[in-house]
Amino acid sequence: MMDFAKGLIVLAIGLAMFCGVLFGAVGIYQPFKVWQATYTVKRERLMGEAQFARAEENRKILVEQARAEKDSAQLRAEAIGIVGQATKDFPEYRQQEFIGAFAEAVQNGSIDQIIYVATEAGIPITEAGKRKD
Repeated sequence: MMDFAKGLIVLAIGLAMFCGVLFGAVGIYQPFKVWQATYTVKRERLMGEAQFARAEENRKILVEQARAEKDSAQLRAEAIGIVGQATKDFPEYRQQEFIGAFAEAVQNGSIDQIIYVATEAGIPITEAGKRKD
């Protein structure tokens, strides 16, 4: 009978310890849930800030690309204006440009055969050799 009483006492103490551990775990779990919620909010805020910073950098990149394209277009327009003015001021400019491009093509080997057509004032002389004066 004595063993039975000792067993009940051990069982009671075990149940009491189990309940204490269970209630203690619940008591520890509640602050953990609060900490977890706080951490989640902070993490999401930091993720939002990171996305905002990324979007801001992408916007800056697009703005700089647009500025570069604008500057490039302005420089091209200026170059076209200079070439146009040179063409007006110097009529032989286009002819010199053609000769330069032609010489470059000959040097590169892009031209295999050259056929000379005699011209007068830029108009081919088709009657060469037919007239007898």
